[in-house]
Amino acid sequence: MVGGCRLVGEVRVTGAKNSVLKLMAAALLAEGTTTLLDVPDILDVEIMAELLRRLGCEVTHDQTGGVVAITVPAVLDHRADYDLVRRMRASICVLGPLLARCGAAEVALPGGDNIGSRGLDMHVEGLIKLGAHAVNEHGYLIASTDKRLRGESVYLDFPSVGATETIVMAAVTAEGITVIDNVAREPEIVDICTMLNEMGAQISGVGSSTLTIEGVDALHPVTHRTVPDRIVAGTWAVAAAITQGDITIHNAKPEHLQIALEKLATSGAVITEVEDGFRVVMNERPKSVDIVTLPYPGFPTDLQPQFIALNAIADGAALVTENLFEARFRFVQELARLGADVRTDGHHALVRGRIELSGAPVEATDIRAGAGLVLAGLVADGTTTVYGVSHIDRGYSGFVPDLVRLGAQIIRVDEPH
Repeated sequence: MVGGCRLVGEVRVTGAKNSVLKLMAAALLAEGTTTLLDVPDILDVEIMAELLRRLGCEVTHDQTGGVVAITVPAVLDHRADYDLVRRMRASICVLGPLLARCGAAEVALPGGDNIGSRGLDMHVEGLIKLGAHAVNEHGYLIASTDKRLRGESVYLDFPSVGATETIVMAAVTAEGITVIDNVAREPEIVDICTMLNEMGAQISGVGSSTLTIEGVDALHPVTHRTVPDRIVAGTWAVAAAITQGDITIHNAKPEHLQIALEKLATSGAVITEVEDGFRVVMNERPKSVDIVTLPYPGFPTDLQPQFIALNAIADGAALVTENLFEARFRFVQELARLGADVRTDGHHALVRGRIELSGAPVEATDIRAGAGLVLAGLVADGTTTVYGVSHIDRGYSGFVPDLVRLGAQIIRVDEPH
């Protein structure tokens, strides 16, 4: 890409990656065909579709229309093999549904983005509370139960998104009442609980820090529209700010990005709501903004790299504090190749803004790092080449074509294997 272009125009955000993968897993809880709408055309959806096929489902994906149909048989396989799970950490979300449907689950320990440790202890402890046996053997997490899971009170030491999803999906058909305290409150959690309730589950307290689940005997398939992707919407918002552009983002919920949009407003952007989203206009060099990542409704860690890129060309200095993933700052080494002045110390990064960055070859290490490097390249002098774009493919649908429509000088070249 060649930097220096002001991005102007409109984009539409699809359904959330961090929700649709879990919705696909939740479909395992009901025999029959569940249909998901507004599904992003991203690599992770294809990986999850193949995983579900290996478990015995029929999966069709209309990539143009954004529709995934999952036909779940009466009898499922219960083993999720390493060759797929290693490619996508979200594969662990089949653990709860398989245990609930089959009474057993064998899921390879997951891979995915290299941004730090994300242990499965809370998943396991929650399932054991519900009456399951769970062990880690030969690279697999193996869970089983001799009888129907039973409701219980579960407290999460940390509001983990993954643990919340696993325990909720295991508990919806458990006997009795399950109360999960200190759960994650992300919009994607709300989306999963909403779909489960549409399927016949009895979950109350959705959106709060405590979920109460009254177990039911069985669920039924549904048609469900995926919640819009707030991280993709936030990325486009930063793209407008960093290029001093004007982008209207459709199918987006500004209430899901309240703190991030407030930070952009502090940096100098003018943000206005439209009927189905919001518009971001930046008419001056951005001002630096401090960032502290926290669980929702705090500032999202998945927007931290994009805001570091913004601060790299902003007026002033900013302190960015990462509280969720200890390796999230790995990408600043690549950002430094573009001339950014970023110094890290533990979970803090001090970013001193420069008027201009300088184009160079860089390597994406995870989905959001890749997006952050692309944003930095948009304002770097000369040509920037971002390698490892397969990471970006896992989270952004049609990223390059959308950038071109907004005025970016960017092309995609397939990397040799």
